[in-house]
Amino acid sequence: MTSAGPAPTIKVWDAFVRIAHWSLVIAVAGAWLTEDAGAIHEWLGYATLAIVSARIAWGAVGSRYARFAQFVRSPKATIEYGRQVLAHTAPRYVGHNPLGAYMIVALIVMVILTAVTGWLYTTDRFWGVEWMEDLHEGLATTLLWLIGFHVGGALFSSLYHRENLVAAMISGRKRAAEPRDVT
Repeated sequence: MTSAGPAPTIKVWDAFVRIAHWSLVIAVAGAWLTEDAGAIHEWLGYATLAIVSARIAWGAVGSRYARFAQFVRSPKATIEYGRQVLAHTAPRYVGHNPLGAYMIVALIVMVILTAVTGWLYTTDRFWGVEWMEDLHEGLATTLLWLIGFHVGGALFSSLYHRENLVAAMISGRKRAAEPRDVT
């Protein structure tokens, strides 16, 4: 009797993508936990901005699956993928799927907006301006909701395609492409 053995894997997410991802998780969580801690909160906000800035640059010049051009699809293709998910016919993507891609873009934009409004609130022009503080807090709350949807989407995709995406974001490896998969 022969055992089929484990499925072959391929490297999908490079070290930079994984380190940036988990560093951003830590920085955002830290900023949220230190909301009333002054300088620590501010520096964690600056760290989030630095991380997403580096990720944007890496999304232009990085490895294949790190590039936004590889995984950000048109709105039409993304809507079609959403329909396929609802119909339980969605293909597996070796990299990010179209809905995941738009979530990444939304998260990056929200981190930038949250960090910039937080910085603006520390400037002479906006120090103590209530609407700026409210805007910053509203953006931070929206970011937390998006993070929840992101985690939910990763868990859904993990179950749907029988692939542990959290483990893949740690190791960088995913199951090798199969005939029906999108590379």
